[in-house]
Amino acid sequence: MLEILNPLVTVPTIPAGEKVEEAFDWLKTNFELFFDTVGNGIESSVEGMHDILMVPDPLIVTVLLGLLAWLVRDWKLGAGTVIGFVLIQTLGEMWEPAMWTLAQILLAAVIALVIGVPVGIAAARSATASRIVRPVMDFLQTMPGLVWLVPMIGLFGIGNAAAIVATVIFAIAPSVRLTELGIRQVESEVVEAGQAFGATSRAILKNIQLPLAMPTVMAGVNQVIMLALSMAVIAGMVGADGLGKEVTGALAQANVAQGFDAGFAIVILAIFLDRLTASVGSRRPGHGRIKELRERFSPKPKSQDKTAAAA
Repeated sequence: MLEILNPLVTVPTIPAGEKVEEAFDWLKTNFELFFDTVGNGIESSVEGMHDILMVPDPLIVTVLLGLLAWLVRDWKLGAGTVIGFVLIQTLGEMWEPAMWTLAQILLAAVIALVIGVPVGIAAARSATASRIVRPVMDFLQTMPGLVWLVPMIGLFGIGNAAAIVATVIFAIAPSVRLTELGIRQVESEVVEAGQAFGATSRAILKNIQLPLAMPTVMAGVNQVIMLALSMAVIAGMVGADGLGKEVTGALAQANVAQGFDAGFAIVILAIFLDRLTASVGSRRPGHGRIKELRERFSPKPKSQDKTAAAA
C-alpha cells in the first residue's frame, strides 16, 4: 500500500553511471594500444623527473631550489625554501616520496597547461568556443577528484599514470578559465593600436595580449599546481608513489607519526610551489630577477658627454 502511494515509484530510473561505464569500456577495448602508449609515456616521464631529482645529494637539490626561489623573488623566499627542504630531510624517510610527489605535480601541471592555455586562448577569441568550453570546465572542476580515479584505473591500470591523468582532468579548469579571462581583460584600445600598425592576429596575441594577460595566466598556473597538490594524497589510493602513498599507508596502519611526517612534507611543498608561482606571476614582463642582476653587475658605458668635453 505504501509503495502505491509513494509518487517516487513512478519516476523512471536513468542508468547514467552504467552508460558512462559502457563508454569507458568501449574506449578501453577499441583504443587499448593508445592508452597503453600514453600510460607508458607518462610513467617514463615521471620516473625520469624523479631520477633527475634523486641523482644529486639532497642538500644540493635544496640549495638549487633555494637559488631558484631567490632568483624568482628574493632572498627571504630562498632562505625559507632551504629551511623547508632541510626539514623534509629530517622527517625520517620522506625525501624520496617528496621528490616523487614533486615530479608528479610538475608533470601534471605541464600537461594541464599545454592543453589548457591553448583552449583558453581559443575560448577568449571565439564566443562559440567559450560557450562550449564553459560547461565542460564546470563539470570537470565540480566533480570530486576521487571520482576521476575510478575510470582512469580502468584505462591505465593502477600506478602513476592513472593518478596523473586524473590530476590533469581535475586541475585543468583554472588554466582554461584564467587564460580566457586574462586575454579578455586586455583593453580593446591596445589591440586596436596593434591592428592599426599592421600587426597580424598571431603577432597581437604573442606580443600584446599574452604579455599583458600574464599575471592572470600565472594565477591560473598557481591554481593548477595547488589543485594538483591536493590530489597527491588521493593519488596514493591507486598505488601512485609519493607522499600520498605514505599517507594512505599510515591510514591503513593507524600510524600517526608517519601520517604527520608526510603531511608536514606536503605542507612544505605546497608553500614552496605557491610562493614560487605567485612570485613569477607578480613580475611584469621583461622584469625578471636575472635581468635585474645583469643590469646591476654589467659595466656601465661611459657618458658620451664626458668624452666630448674631454676632447
